[in-house]
Amino acid sequence: MRHGEVHNPDGVLYGRLPGYHLSDLGRQMADRVAEHLAGRDITHVVASPLDRAQETATPIAKAHGLELAADERLIEADNVFQGKTFGVGDGALRKPANWRHLTNPFRPSWGEPYIEQVVRMMAALGAARDAARGHEAVCVSHQLPIWVVRSFVERRRLWHDPRRRQCTLASLTTFTYRGDKIVSVGYSEPALDLVPVHLRVGAKPVKGGAKGFGA
Repeated sequence: MRHGEVHNPDGVLYGRLPGYHLSDLGRQMADRVAEHLAGRDITHVVASPLDRAQETATPIAKAHGLELAADERLIEADNVFQGKTFGVGDGALRKPANWRHLTNPFRPSWGEPYIEQVVRMMAALGAARDAARGHEAVCVSHQLPIWVVRSFVERRRLWHDPRRRQCTLASLTTFTYRGDKIVSVGYSEPALDLVPVHLRVGAKPVKGGAKGFGA
C-alpha cells in the first residue's frame, strides 16, 4: 500500500525527512482502506519507519488486532533533492549546481539506484510473506519503491516517466505468492474518490493546485 496524503503546504520534496505527517484527508484515506480490508485474512502489518507510512498502517493494524511492525527496507527512495522545493522560477532545478545530478535518468543519477530499490523491496516482501505464510500481509511503503518493484516483477524497464506511475495515494498493489514465487500482481484504489483529481494517474498538473511532493 502507498501511504495517504501528507500535510506539506510548502511543497517540499520531503523524501526521508522526519516530521511529515498525514493530512486530515490522508487520515481519511487510511481509515477508508482499513475499512476496505476489514474482512481480509490479514495476520501481519508492516510499514516504512517514516511517519506518513506508520500513520497510514495504524488503522489497518488496529482493525485486525495486530501490532504494527516497521521495516527499513520499505522506506522512501533516497534523493539528493530532499528538503528542496521545485516551485516555478525559484525551485532547485533553476540552480546550475544541481544540474550535475540530472545526467543519467536510467540509474537515476539524482538518487538511490532503481535496482537497489528492487533488491530491498523484494526482501521486504519476502519477509512479509514469511510472517503471514498462508494468510495475507499489508506492507505500507512509498510510490517510487512500490512502482519500481512492480515494474521488476512484471518485467518492465525500471526507468520510466514518473507521471505514468500507477500508484495513487492510498492505493493497493497486490503481490500474490504461490509458495515462494510471485504468480500475479493486482492493483486497486479503494480511496480514489478522496484523492484530488490532479494527483490521479494521468492527470495534468493544475496551476495553483495543492502540492504533492515526496512519495
